Amino acid sequence: MFKKKELLPISIIILTIVLGFIFYSSLPEQVPSHWNAQGQIDDYSGRMFSVIFFPALTLFIYLLMSVLPNIDPLKKNYEKFSNVYFWTKVILVVFMSLMYIFTLLASLELITFNIRYMIIPLLSLLYLVLGYFMPKIKKNYFYGIRTPWTLNSEEVWDETHKMAGKLFIGAGIISLFSILFEGEISFIIFMVSILGAAFGSVIYSYIIFKRLSKRNGDN
Repeated sequence: MFKKKELLPISIIILTIVLGFIFYSSLPEQVPSHWNAQGQIDDYSGRMFSVIFFPALTLFIYLLMSVLPNIDPLKKNYEKFSNVYFWTKVILVVFMSLMYIFTLLASLELITFNIRYMIIPLLSLLYLVLGYFMPKIKKNYFYGIRTPWTLNSEEVWDETHKMAGKLFIGAGIISLFSILFEGEISFIIFMVSILGAAFGSVIYSYIIFKRLSKRNGDN
């Protein structure tokens, strides 16, 4: 479950926890916890909750991803993309940690510009990286485009993830350019591109399943 390389994500999580408690006394009683489509703060949480919740959530996601391969009936397949899986964990930990740090900086009023100029590029980069990883993911029950059709066939899985990689990379690029627009238009472009890649991958898995079924003479 844990190897020496796991010290990297663990160290990042520990660092965020330490930063939270270092800045705790300087934080206001109410800490920003949500931003609207215009990048304006529209919800707050208590100081203690805000300091603890994000690092705890990051740690939970990391531990969950570390355990899942061991209970997956297809756990042997993880050996075929172990590096991709490891770096996915690292990238998610980094993403969550940066979001947490942005929250702290916004609370301390060290960030005065529109927060969406940070959040959108981060999410876009996340989709670009996931798109790069997609074709390398092998069949499993927890990570990737898991539909009845991809789980039914190794070939459908592979073809779907090749297409999903392209769709996710495209979504990452489009969502990045959404930052050039203002307010709700930017949000709509961002959401359409992100959700389009996700739903497009699911639909494609069914299409390729039907195509392969006809080729093989199945009903």
